[in-house]
Amino acid sequence: MADGRDGEPVLRLGILGGTFDPPHYGHLALAENGRVQLGLERVLFVLAGQPPHKPEQPVTSAAHRVAMIEAAITGNPAFFASRVDLERPGPHYTVDMLAALQQQYPGAALFFLMGGDSLAQFPTWRDPAGILQRARLAVMGRPGYQPDWERLERAVPRIKTRLTQLDVPRLDIASTDLRRRVGVGLPLRYLVPPAVEEYVRRNRLYVGESE
Repeated sequence: MADGRDGEPVLRLGILGGTFDPPHYGHLALAENGRVQLGLERVLFVLAGQPPHKPEQPVTSAAHRVAMIEAAITGNPAFFASRVDLERPGPHYTVDMLAALQQQYPGAALFFLMGGDSLAQFPTWRDPAGILQRARLAVMGRPGYQPDWERLERAVPRIKTRLTQLDVPRLDIASTDLRRRVGVGLPLRYLVPPAVEEYVRRNRLYVGESE
């Protein structure tokens, strides 16, 4: 931990938000690489309620998604599931979630972990300047990809000073495709942790989904 103004240790807290429907190795790789490269004491997997940018997308029940996250992170003592977004009314915006976490973890240094593709859409999020006031962005890079800094700085001034690029292997796994695979009888093995695969099978999640 870094020292705060009064010499007290500052908790370095990573935040990875998502529906996690289901969680997969891409999520875990981003979280673990963020933990190591940023020197994080904890990484919170914050389960979203209904994502505001996907209002029509059906989402598996919170109980199932919490159980899958807890199964996925078992064995890593730095990983925790957070229900902060599930326990408050919607709509669920990142800036409000970070404010709630600041209340739960006063004085903590927050690092918001995100994929490189999400960075391009960041200026369209609710109150991006407010997000940067509350947390530093930690963005998963990919070979050959460079953000359009001019466009980003024009839309969100000082974003580059509040952003760290992470070296994370790109695992081209998407929860949408995983649900489709289950729906058409294809395996999840080697795409999600075994405990998640077993949970999906035992509870017959995503059966019948093909899109």
